[in-house]
Amino acid sequence: MDEFKVLIEESGAPKLGAPLGAALSAQALRAPDAPAVTAADGRIITRAEIETDANRRGRHLQELGVRADDIVFIAEPNGPAYYADAFAIWKIGATPAHVSHKLSAREFSEIVELGRPRLVIGGPADWTANAEALPADWTPDAALSDAALPPAAARAWKLSSSGGSTGRPKLILDPNPAVWGEGKFGLARKPGATIINPGPMFHSAPFALMIPSLCEGAHVVEMGRFDAERYLELVAHHRASWAFLVPTMMSRIARLPAETIARYDVSTIETLIHMAAPCPVDVKRFWIELLGPDAIWEIYGGTERLGSTVINGREWLEKPGSVGKARPGIEIKIFDEDGAEAALGDVGEIYFRRAEGPSSTFRYFGSEARLRDDWASFGDMGRLDADGYLFIADRR
Repeated sequence: MDEFKVLIEESGAPKLGAPLGAALSAQALRAPDAPAVTAADGRIITRAEIETDANRRGRHLQELGVRADDIVFIAEPNGPAYYADAFAIWKIGATPAHVSHKLSAREFSEIVELGRPRLVIGGPADWTANAEALPADWTPDAALSDAALPPAAARAWKLSSSGGSTGRPKLILDPNPAVWGEGKFGLARKPGATIINPGPMFHSAPFALMIPSLCEGAHVVEMGRFDAERYLELVAHHRASWAFLVPTMMSRIARLPAETIARYDVSTIETLIHMAAPCPVDVKRFWIELLGPDAIWEIYGGTERLGSTVINGREWLEKPGSVGKARPGIEIKIFDEDGAEAALGDVGEIYFRRAEGPSSTFRYFGSEARLRDDWASFGDMGRLDADGYLFIADRR
């Protein structure tokens, strides 16, 4: 078991390069009875229970022919089994693809054709399988061992689905390996954090923020369908310390009656991250007043991770409406309609550049990247001010 214990720092954080599946094994050894996932119905699943379930599921997938670097689709509702399936796939060195189970049968079949997975778990009820499949409520063979699997890591850690700017289904491969490092951290998230998950795992942010957090010993509480007051109730009950929300959710909470909000103590939240859409100014101010400016962080970016900006609440009060400055190692340029660099303050298409190039963070299945030499774009419009702060204007 020493091969797993050495993968975790004294703080509880995984060491850089630790395989994701093995990091879960290390956390289970460290504190087997600690809660890992609380289901929407209140059931508590410990680290040891997620770990042993994932090991057995991984061996079952291997018996079905899943091998290193194969793609396995997960298209099932949120729940403890989802976490176990994701870690099972990582543990055997394969790549999970998180895909919506709410797609139509035709849309789902198109996505399967694009990804060509070795196996599909779940999918729409009326989907006619054009790949080997397991039902969403599958259970592994109880005769299989639940002992920790040997450390393994796929070359690509996840495959995401998105309509993107075109609205057409596409898949986005993250070519970074399934080890602890870039793309798995949550901004200002501490090891052992308690988190309320408000969103479905088929969306990029919940998958990338919630599931890898178990490698840090986090406790993730599933809430099922989002409800504004229920979210506050869960935060207060579980004393959540780290939060992720999208602006529509933030707005629904902000618009609750003041006396309703006052019933719940949310002061345990040390950090709230929001992304995915512009946040109305009045809603942003509400959250800054509720939690304090140092707790609020906004990230602008995308599943492709071709570039991103970040801003905290204190900066935002100085630059209202901005989504921040480029993160370290990333450059931003605004191009006009003629393909020339736009004048300072003029609105144009936002492009990012990484020193490693755009192919270092994504590869499309079913789409083409928006590139100008080594600059890449999500297709959004915006402007830069003299201090390098980005302001989003619209979609192209």
